[in-house]
Amino acid sequence: MPRTRSLAWAELKIGLLTIAAISIAAVLIFSLTGTRGFFWQRYYLKARLPNAAGLVPGSPVRVAGVQVGSVRSYEFAGDQVDVTFQVNRTYRDKITTRSTAFLGSVSLLGEGAVDVTPSTAGTPIPEWGYVPLGRAKGQIADVAEQALTGIEEITKIVRGVGSGKGTVGQLMTDDRVYVELQQLVATAGQVTRELQHGRGTLGRLLKDPKSANALEASLKNIEDMTHRLNAGEGSMGKLLKDEAFSQSLGGATSNLRELTGRLNRGEGTAGKLMTDPSLFNRLSSVTDRFDQLITKLNAGEGTAGRLLKDKQLYENMNGAVNDMRALLTAIQKDPKKYLNVKVSIF
Repeated sequence: MPRTRSLAWAELKIGLLTIAAISIAAVLIFSLTGTRGFFWQRYYLKARLPNAAGLVPGSPVRVAGVQVGSVRSYEFAGDQVDVTFQVNRTYRDKITTRSTAFLGSVSLLGEGAVDVTPSTAGTPIPEWGYVPLGRAKGQIADVAEQALTGIEEITKIVRGVGSGKGTVGQLMTDDRVYVELQQLVATAGQVTRELQHGRGTLGRLLKDPKSANALEASLKNIEDMTHRLNAGEGSMGKLLKDEAFSQSLGGATSNLRELTGRLNRGEGTAGKLMTDPSLFNRLSSVTDRFDQLITKLNAGEGTAGRLLKDKQLYENMNGAVNDMRALLTAIQKDPKKYLNVKVSIF
């Protein structure tokens, strides 16, 4: 009987040792393969998020995409949600006051995660402290928001087109615009047909080889002229290439500039005429006197004026001239009658 009792106790000890070994092995495997470590290697932090969509206890906590802990719980804090999560102390120096926490996603199925941006520039956040709130770019929520905004804009455009706003809207709703567009298309077709039949300048250029040859010859002449200019031929070519000709032209320009300067300074007769008021006044006085003389002549004043205006004086002078001409004619015919010269000697 005592032997049986000792055998049962031995078997019980073996069973207990086996269970203890299996439990220790399971704990070691779970602790070493996980990211949280042993309970003394973990500490707790909080993050106040706008919502906890997709988060459940056990959801991953990631720093720069690396899982460093898991979510423990969450509760309402006014209109927001306080999320409590545990993190391995190994990453404590990477979660500082310069880090930010935001709601991330594990997959497209809606499973959530808490993502923390690493930063070693700040001070490590103490246990049960709050990680500042941040916002990640390129999240599914952002994409959905942008898509919603785009859909709203497209809806506005479609409504505007349906109500006849804009060119497309008028084209779809206004029959007049449609008719004008149809006329424009018909006109364009007619122009194309005329071009194909060689009508007009462009049509002849497309169909008539003579016009094309003439245009080609003109282009050739322009090309030859350009080559001659580049070679320095002719006056224009010399102007472009000949340094002496350019200097001569520059000298002429300088002389013209000097002459203009002298005129502006009042040098010479022309300069004095342009700048000296006394010379201008004298010239103006002479002009006034000449105008007065012409006025008096037109009024018949003086001998010259009477000669221009008095008909009787003109006729008397004309008669005197005629009598003188007749006397000279008579003297030429019979000089002895009129010229009697006596010569006496004392």
